[in-house]
Amino acid sequence: MTPSELETATQPSSDALDTEELDDLPDDVEMSLFDHLEELRRRIFYALIAVVIGIAGCFLVVKPIVQLLEVPAQGVKFLQLAPGEYFFVSIKVAGYSGILLASPFILYQIIQFVLPGLTRRERRLIGPVVLGSSILFFVGLGFAYIALVPAALNFFISYGADVVEQLWSIDKYFEFVLLLMFSTGLAFQIPIIQLLLSYLGIVSSKQMLSGWRVVIIASTVLGAVLTPSTDPLTQSLLAGAVLALYFGGIGMVKLIGK
Repeated sequence: MTPSELETATQPSSDALDTEELDDLPDDVEMSLFDHLEELRRRIFYALIAVVIGIAGCFLVVKPIVQLLEVPAQGVKFLQLAPGEYFFVSIKVAGYSGILLASPFILYQIIQFVLPGLTRRERRLIGPVVLGSSILFFVGLGFAYIALVPAALNFFISYGADVVEQLWSIDKYFEFVLLLMFSTGLAFQIPIIQLLLSYLGIVSSKQMLSGWRVVIIASTVLGAVLTPSTDPLTQSLLAGAVLALYFGGIGMVKLIGK
């Protein structure tokens, strides 16, 4: 072997260098436990400030938000059954809306806290995961508002239309709507979880597909648990959406070669 060939053989390949570089910690700074706790306290404090500002801002314009959420319940008259019930409903609606409004800043604080401990390879995941998760969450909210809530309300209205007059407690109504919307938004995170599991090498697309029978049963149970109503139509719609998301996630995993 000539000296030049020997030198070439002993030099690390570019692929090995790229792999080592991707596994590096760009911001590897030694921090004590107290420093970590102080950093965590600071990030939580900033997030709480954002939540308080978001809730206060939404409370100032809570009436249009309440009216928007009442749209799916066409033909229903809402009653205030206790003193201050609408006031507490307004606080609840402003709370959910404020957290939703502050969620981008909360995500930013979470990312800034965990970022120093992530390798370059792991940092590549942050952007797509956060963007995809946010989009799916808001799509889930829209799906619940457009499809699930009207379907559930129509079932309840038509079921007792010839027996009882539809007079609903405003507190119970908003408890139902807000819980259904946010639980649906969380259920729409399934493809993101699948992509993360496949990227980490925990589960492959073939393994996901082989468990389709279990997934059908699990989606039915999930639809029943996450849906605050007991009507079969709403539960079936949510279970169908979960199944579509799951198999769509399998397709995305296959696309990335996992």
